[in-house]
Amino acid sequence: MSELASNLDGEQLQKASLAPAAPKKPPSRSAKLWIDLDNSPHVPFFAPIIEALEHSGHSILLTARDCFQVCELADLHNLSYRRVGRHYGKNLIWKLAGLCWRSLQLVPTVLRDKPVLALSHGSRSQLLVTNLLGIPSVTIADYEFARIWMLVHPTWVMTPEMIADSTIHARTEHILKYPGIKEDVYVPRFHPDPRIAAEFGLDGTDVIILVRPPATEAHYHRRESDELFEAVLNFLGEKPQVRMILLPRNERQAADIRSKWVSLFAAGKILIPKSVVDGLNLIWYSDLVISGGGTMNREATALGVPVYSIFRGRIGAVDRYLASVKRLTLIENLEDIRNKLILKKRYRPSTVQERPNTALYTIIEHITTILKRTYPEKCRAF
Repeated sequence: MSELASNLDGEQLQKASLAPAAPKKPPSRSAKLWIDLDNSPHVPFFAPIIEALEHSGHSILLTARDCFQVCELADLHNLSYRRVGRHYGKNLIWKLAGLCWRSLQLVPTVLRDKPVLALSHGSRSQLLVTNLLGIPSVTIADYEFARIWMLVHPTWVMTPEMIADSTIHARTEHILKYPGIKEDVYVPRFHPDPRIAAEFGLDGTDVIILVRPPATEAHYHRRESDELFEAVLNFLGEKPQVRMILLPRNERQAADIRSKWVSLFAAGKILIPKSVVDGLNLIWYSDLVISGGGTMNREATALGVPVYSIFRGRIGAVDRYLASVKRLTLIENLEDIRNKLILKKRYRPSTVQERPNTALYTIIEHITTILKRTYPEKCRAF
């Protein structure tokens, strides 16, 4: 556990399962913090952080990019946000143009609200704006090979403890660490909702497999991931006891999958939810997870659900660690699909085991420390 987390009250850590308790004395002056939701995994991650910061008396400027169901998930989490910008596809030129345009769209809102600190999980648009306007920034990252610093640098970088400082593009004194993995921040808040099992017919004898396709528009995407994804669907489609629930990343990807596996959809072997659903709930009521991305894989490990990764980009330190302790299985080639996948019903306890949320506490402590050091006149009561 980090030094900051160890300074917390021991009894609080033992009892913590949701958000941190309200401070005994509210701060004399609150600080406005800007959080930018740039991708769908950022929504559940920042939801408890926003709650904890507001608990401490701070106000939040929340912006969201309209892509990959970010806004729909923010609505699902009852977050109050300002919709700014969208996604511009996988073409590099359009990506750069979209990045600059969204940054310009964000400027008026930021100038009007005047946040004193910016937080994101690798929002390039936010980094451009904060560097332009001189606003201190904190980028939280859990994949050291992401090109989030290709143009500008954040003031501080916060990562899981297993990521080496030498792989992070920041001065050592500006690198902050938290225990566990990103998903440990919000999974302790999760409570299963059995209604989803009835909605998708998950109470039968079939082996339910939750499948997440590769992120085909990401800079780290590799063709090998697509080949593994196609082979997985073909392999599972031959198994009579298997049903698949697919969570495409956008409508274009969903349409492409429907056109390629028409017979499996017609036979009810593959189902795509008609609207945004709680991913943790789907994972909990599945027997195993197969994903071409990182977040859903790690959510499954945090919930104790068997999970297989078909991601074939550079494997980061977090996934290497999870694979080394047998919490994640890497599918590296076509032979692994038949040799490593274990298709069976899993034992599902009635409730999720509660545990202290030290990852969330540590992140909040880091943010509070930054505010104290950067704006001591505003944070005397902390």
